[in-house]
Amino acid sequence: MWKKEQIRHVIKRMVAPVTIMFIPHHHAKHSFNLNIPFLFIPLISILTILGFIYAGSMVGDLVRYQVMERQMRDYTAKVGEFNAALSAVKQMEQELKTLMSQGSKGKILENYESADMGTVDMYQIQKQIEISMETVAGIRDYLRNQKDLYMATPRGFPISGKITSLFGSRANPITGRVELHRGIDIAAPAGTTVQATADGVVSFSGWNRGGGNTVVVEHGHGFSTCYAHNRANVVRVGQRIKRGDVVGYVGATGNATGNHLHYEIWQDGRVINPRQSLEVARVP
Repeated sequence: MWKKEQIRHVIKRMVAPVTIMFIPHHHAKHSFNLNIPFLFIPLISILTILGFIYAGSMVGDLVRYQVMERQMRDYTAKVGEFNAALSAVKQMEQELKTLMSQGSKGKILENYESADMGTVDMYQIQKQIEISMETVAGIRDYLRNQKDLYMATPRGFPISGKITSLFGSRANPITGRVELHRGIDIAAPAGTTVQATADGVVSFSGWNRGGGNTVVVEHGHGFSTCYAHNRANVVRVGQRIKRGDVVGYVGATGNATGNHLHYEIWQDGRVINPRQSLEVARVP
Protein backbone atom coordinates (compact mmCIF):
# COMPACT_ATOMS: atom_id res chain seq x y z
CA MET A 1 0.00 0.00 0.00
CA TRP A 2 1.25 3.41 -0.92
CA LYS A 3 1.64 5.95 1.80
CA LYS A 4 -0.09 9.29 1.65
CA GLU A 5 3.22 11.04 1.10
CA GLN A 6 3.95 8.85 -1.96
CA ILE A 7 0.48 9.49 -3.41
CA ARG A 8 0.86 13.23 -2.91
CA HIS A 9 4.30 13.07 -4.52
CA VAL A 10 2.95 11.27 -7.62
CA ILE A 11 0.04 13.71 -7.93
CA LYS A 12 2.42 16.63 -7.55
CA ARG A 13 4.65 15.29 -10.34
CA MET A 14 1.65 14.72 -12.63
CA VAL A 15 0.34 18.25 -12.23
CA ALA A 16 3.79 19.80 -12.17
CA PRO A 17 4.14 22.20 -15.13
CA VAL A 18 6.38 21.42 -18.05
CA THR A 19 7.83 24.35 -19.91
CA ILE A 20 7.97 24.33 -23.69
CA MET A 21 10.13 27.11 -25.07
CA PHE A 22 9.62 28.51 -28.59
CA ILE A 23 12.77 30.29 -29.76
CA PRO A 24 12.16 32.63 -32.71
CA HIS A 25 14.67 33.56 -35.39
CA HIS A 26 17.43 35.97 -34.44
CA HIS A 27 15.39 38.94 -35.77
CA ALA A 28 12.81 38.52 -32.99
CA LYS A 29 13.54 39.99 -29.60
CA HIS A 30 11.68 37.69 -27.25
CA SER A 31 11.18 33.95 -26.90
CA PHE A 32 7.87 32.39 -25.97
CA ASN A 33 7.36 29.91 -23.12
CA LEU A 34 4.38 27.58 -22.74
CA ASN A 35 3.72 25.94 -19.37
CA ILE A 36 1.46 22.89 -19.36
CA PRO A 37 0.91 20.17 -16.73
CA PHE A 38 2.90 16.98 -17.26
CA LEU A 39 -0.39 15.04 -17.23
CA PHE A 40 -1.49 16.76 -20.46
CA ILE A 41 1.51 15.57 -22.50
CA PRO A 42 0.22 11.96 -23.09
CA LEU A 43 -3.24 13.34 -23.79
CA ILE A 44 -1.85 15.81 -26.33
CA SER A 45 0.20 13.02 -27.94
CA ILE A 46 -2.85 10.79 -28.31
CA LEU A 47 -4.92 13.65 -29.74
CA THR A 48 -2.12 14.45 -32.18
CA ILE A 49 -1.92 10.84 -33.40
CA LEU A 50 -5.70 10.71 -33.80
CA GLY A 51 -5.56 13.98 -35.70
CA PHE A 52 -2.96 12.58 -38.12
CA ILE A 53 -5.06 9.44 -38.63
CA TYR A 54 -8.17 11.49 -39.33
CA ALA A 55 -6.27 13.76 -41.69
CA GLY A 56 -4.92 10.72 -43.56
CA SER A 57 -8.41 9.29 -44.01
CA MET A 58 -9.63 12.67 -45.23
CA VAL A 59 -6.83 12.76 -47.80
CA GLY A 60 -7.82 9.27 -49.03
CA ASP A 61 -11.45 10.31 -49.32
CA LEU A 62 -10.40 13.43 -51.19
CA VAL A 63 -8.37 11.40 -53.69
CA ARG A 64 -11.26 8.99 -54.26
CA TYR A 65 -13.63 11.91 -54.70
CA GLN A 66 -11.34 13.49 -57.29
CA VAL A 67 -11.14 10.19 -59.21
CA MET A 68 -14.93 9.84 -59.17
CA GLU A 69 -15.31 13.46 -60.25
CA ARG A 70 -12.95 12.88 -63.19
CA GLN A 71 -14.86 9.74 -64.19
CA MET A 72 -18.15 11.63 -64.02
CA ARG A 73 -16.73 14.33 -66.28
CA ASP A 74 -15.63 11.67 -68.78
CA TYR A 75 -19.05 10.01 -68.69
CA THR A 76 -20.77 13.37 -69.13
CA ALA A 77 -18.57 14.17 -72.13
CA LYS A 78 -19.31 10.77 -73.72
CA VAL A 79 -23.04 11.19 -73.13
CA GLY A 80 -22.83 14.63 -74.72
CA GLU A 81 -21.05 13.24 -77.77
CA PHE A 82 -23.61 10.46 -78.08
CA ASN A 83 -26.53 12.88 -77.81
CA ALA A 84 -24.93 15.16 -80.41
CA ALA A 85 -24.44 12.24 -82.80
CA LEU A 86 -28.00 11.06 -82.18
CA SER A 87 -29.37 14.53 -82.88
CA ALA A 88 -27.35 14.72 -86.08
CA VAL A 89 -28.63 11.31 -87.20
CA LYS A 90 -32.22 12.37 -86.47
CA GLN A 91 -31.68 15.60 -88.39
CA MET A 92 -30.24 13.70 -91.34
CA GLU A 93 -33.16 11.27 -91.21
CA GLN A 94 -35.61 14.16 -91.35
CA GLU A 95 -33.73 15.72 -94.27
CA LEU A 96 -33.76 12.40 -96.11
CA LYS A 97 -37.51 12.14 -95.56
CA THR A 98 -37.95 15.69 -96.87
CA LEU A 99 -35.80 14.88 -99.88
CA MET A 100 -37.72 11.68 -100.63
CA SER A 101 -41.03 13.55 -100.30
CA GLN A 102 -40.21 15.47 -103.49
CA GLY A 103 -42.08 12.75 -105.30
CA SER A 104 -40.40 12.27 -108.62
CA LYS A 105 -36.92 10.98 -109.28
CA GLY A 106 -36.03 14.18 -111.13
CA LYS A 107 -36.94 16.49 -108.26
CA ILE A 108 -35.04 14.34 -105.82
CA LEU A 109 -31.92 14.53 -107.97
CA GLU A 110 -32.36 18.26 -108.49
CA ASN A 111 -32.52 18.98 -104.75
CA TYR A 112 -29.84 16.49 -103.72
CA GLU A 113 -26.91 18.94 -103.77
CA SER A 114 -28.83 21.59 -101.84
CA ALA A 115 -29.82 19.18 -99.11
CA ASP A 116 -27.64 19.41 -95.99
CA MET A 117 -26.86 15.77 -95.17
CA GLY A 118 -25.26 16.66 -91.88
CA THR A 119 -21.75 16.19 -90.60
CA VAL A 120 -22.18 12.68 -89.24
CA ASP A 121 -19.58 10.20 -90.50
CA MET A 122 -21.96 7.54 -91.71
CA TYR A 123 -19.07 5.31 -92.70
CA GLN A 124 -17.86 5.14 -89.10
CA ILE A 125 -21.38 4.54 -87.84
CA GLN A 126 -21.84 1.77 -90.40
CA LYS A 127 -18.52 0.15 -89.43
CA GLN A 128 -19.49 0.28 -85.75
CA ILE A 129 -22.88 -1.27 -86.55
CA GLU A 130 -21.16 -4.02 -88.54
CA ILE A 131 -18.76 -4.74 -85.66
CA SER A 132 -21.66 -4.86 -83.20
CA MET A 133 -23.64 -7.15 -85.49
CA GLU A 134 -20.66 -9.47 -85.90
CA THR A 135 -20.21 -9.59 -82.12
CA VAL A 136 -23.89 -10.34 -81.52
CA ALA A 137 -23.86 -12.95 -84.29
CA GLY A 138 -20.76 -14.58 -82.80
CA ILE A 139 -22.37 -14.76 -79.36
CA ARG A 140 -25.57 -16.17 -80.88
CA ASP A 141 -23.63 -18.82 -82.83
CA TYR A 142 -21.64 -19.78 -79.73
CA LEU A 143 -24.78 -20.16 -77.63
CA ARG A 144 -26.49 -22.13 -80.41
CA ASN A 145 -23.52 -24.50 -80.68
CA GLN A 146 -23.36 -24.91 -76.92
CA LYS A 147 -27.09 -25.63 -76.78
CA ASP A 148 -26.76 -28.18 -79.60
CA LEU A 149 -23.89 -29.88 -77.74
CA TYR A 150 -25.85 -29.88 -74.49
CA MET A 151 -28.97 -31.35 -76.09
CA ALA A 152 -26.87 -33.95 -77.96
CA THR A 153 -25.01 -35.15 -74.85
CA PRO A 154 -26.73 -38.16 -73.22
CA ARG A 155 -27.80 -37.36 -69.66
CA GLY A 156 -29.65 -39.28 -66.99
CA PHE A 157 -31.33 -42.70 -66.88
CA PRO A 158 -33.51 -43.86 -69.77
CA ILE A 159 -35.74 -45.64 -67.21
CA SER A 160 -36.26 -45.79 -63.46
CA GLY A 161 -34.99 -49.06 -62.04
CA LYS A 162 -32.19 -50.96 -60.36
CA ILE A 163 -28.82 -51.35 -62.08
CA THR A 164 -28.18 -55.10 -62.15
CA SER A 165 -25.04 -55.21 -64.29
CA LEU A 166 -22.35 -52.55 -64.64
CA PHE A 167 -20.14 -51.54 -67.53
CA GLY A 168 -16.93 -53.57 -67.92
CA SER A 169 -15.72 -57.16 -67.88
CA ARG A 170 -18.20 -59.76 -66.63
CA ALA A 171 -19.31 -63.36 -67.13
CA ASN A 172 -22.03 -63.51 -69.77
CA PRO A 173 -25.18 -64.80 -67.98
CA ILE A 174 -26.14 -66.85 -71.06
CA THR A 175 -22.78 -68.30 -72.24
CA GLY A 176 -20.77 -67.96 -69.03
CA ARG A 177 -17.79 -66.53 -70.96
CA VAL A 178 -15.96 -63.49 -69.59
CA GLU A 179 -16.44 -60.59 -71.98
CA LEU A 180 -16.81 -56.82 -72.09
CA HIS A 181 -20.25 -55.63 -71.08
CA ARG A 182 -20.55 -52.53 -73.24
CA GLY A 183 -23.31 -50.86 -71.27
CA ILE A 184 -25.40 -51.19 -68.13
CA ASP A 185 -28.46 -53.32 -67.42
CA ILE A 186 -31.37 -51.68 -65.58
CA ALA A 187 -34.11 -53.97 -64.26
CA ALA A 188 -37.69 -52.69 -64.47
CA PRO A 189 -41.21 -54.13 -64.85
CA ALA A 190 -42.26 -55.16 -68.33
CA GLY A 191 -43.89 -52.34 -70.23
CA THR A 192 -41.96 -49.56 -68.49
CA THR A 193 -41.43 -46.70 -70.94
CA VAL A 194 -37.88 -46.28 -72.27
CA GLN A 195 -36.95 -42.63 -72.86
CA ALA A 196 -34.24 -41.15 -75.06
CA THR A 197 -31.49 -39.46 -73.06
CA ALA A 198 -30.66 -36.80 -75.68
CA ASP A 199 -32.04 -35.18 -78.83
CA GLY A 200 -31.28 -37.01 -82.06
CA VAL A 201 -32.37 -39.06 -85.06
CA VAL A 202 -33.26 -42.77 -84.96
CA SER A 203 -30.70 -44.68 -87.06
CA PHE A 204 -31.91 -48.22 -86.23
CA SER A 205 -35.16 -49.66 -84.92
CA GLY A 206 -35.66 -53.37 -85.24
CA TRP A 207 -34.46 -56.85 -84.26
CA ASN A 208 -30.77 -57.23 -83.36
CA ARG A 209 -30.19 -60.93 -82.55
CA GLY A 210 -29.00 -61.09 -78.92
CA GLY A 211 -30.23 -57.57 -78.28
CA GLY A 212 -33.78 -58.36 -79.32
CA ASN A 213 -35.84 -55.29 -80.16
CA THR A 214 -33.23 -52.55 -80.26
CA VAL A 215 -33.27 -48.80 -80.92
CA VAL A 216 -30.15 -46.79 -81.83
CA VAL A 217 -30.24 -42.98 -81.84
CA GLU A 218 -27.61 -40.69 -83.40
CA HIS A 219 -27.30 -37.44 -81.44
CA GLY A 220 -24.55 -35.58 -83.27
CA HIS A 221 -21.25 -34.30 -81.86
CA GLY A 222 -20.05 -37.92 -81.97
CA PHE A 223 -22.69 -39.32 -79.57
CA SER A 224 -25.07 -42.24 -80.10
CA THR A 225 -27.12 -44.37 -77.69
CA CYS A 226 -28.50 -47.90 -77.82
CA TYR A 227 -31.61 -49.30 -76.05
CA ALA A 228 -31.92 -53.11 -76.24
CA HIS A 229 -34.19 -56.02 -75.12
CA ASN A 230 -37.34 -53.91 -75.60
CA ARG A 231 -40.71 -55.63 -75.61
CA ALA A 232 -41.59 -53.25 -78.45
CA ASN A 233 -40.06 -50.29 -80.28
CA VAL A 234 -42.25 -47.23 -80.95
CA VAL A 235 -39.96 -45.20 -83.23
CA ARG A 236 -38.91 -45.60 -86.86
CA VAL A 237 -35.63 -44.98 -88.68
CA GLY A 238 -35.17 -41.32 -89.59
CA GLN A 239 -37.52 -40.06 -86.89
CA ARG A 240 -36.32 -36.97 -84.99
CA ILE A 241 -36.76 -37.24 -81.24
CA LYS A 242 -36.19 -35.07 -78.19
CA ARG A 243 -34.67 -35.93 -74.84
CA GLY A 244 -37.39 -37.66 -72.82
CA ASP A 245 -39.34 -38.99 -75.83
CA VAL A 246 -40.44 -42.63 -75.56
CA VAL A 247 -38.53 -44.97 -77.90
CA GLY A 248 -39.83 -48.32 -76.60
CA TYR A 249 -41.02 -50.45 -73.68
CA VAL A 250 -39.01 -52.64 -71.33
CA GLY A 251 -39.07 -56.34 -72.15
CA ALA A 252 -36.90 -59.47 -72.24
CA THR A 253 -36.43 -60.04 -75.97
CA GLY A 254 -33.21 -61.49 -77.36
CA ASN A 255 -30.67 -63.02 -75.00
CA ALA A 256 -32.16 -61.82 -71.71
CA THR A 257 -32.79 -63.62 -68.41
CA GLY A 258 -35.48 -61.18 -67.28
CA ASN A 259 -37.18 -57.86 -67.96
CA HIS A 260 -34.54 -55.15 -68.18
CA LEU A 261 -33.05 -52.49 -70.45
CA HIS A 262 -29.53 -52.78 -71.85
CA TYR A 263 -28.29 -49.18 -72.34
CA GLU A 264 -25.12 -48.18 -74.21
CA ILE A 265 -23.44 -44.86 -75.04
CA TRP A 266 -20.96 -44.43 -77.89
CA GLN A 267 -18.75 -41.39 -78.37
CA ASP A 268 -16.57 -40.85 -81.44
CA GLY A 269 -16.80 -44.50 -82.39
CA ARG A 270 -15.96 -46.03 -79.02
CA VAL A 271 -18.16 -47.25 -76.22
CA ILE A 272 -18.04 -45.33 -72.91
CA ASN A 273 -19.32 -46.02 -69.42
CA PRO A 274 -22.95 -44.76 -69.20
CA ARG A 275 -22.53 -44.03 -65.48
CA GLN A 276 -20.56 -40.92 -66.50
CA SER A 277 -23.78 -39.40 -67.84
CA LEU A 278 -26.17 -40.50 -65.09
CA GLU A 279 -26.57 -37.05 -63.54
CA VAL A 280 -30.20 -37.44 -62.50
CA ALA A 281 -32.39 -40.34 -61.50
CA ARG A 282 -34.63 -40.00 -64.55
CA VAL A 283 -34.71 -38.04 -67.79
CA PRO A 284 -36.80 -34.88 -67.25
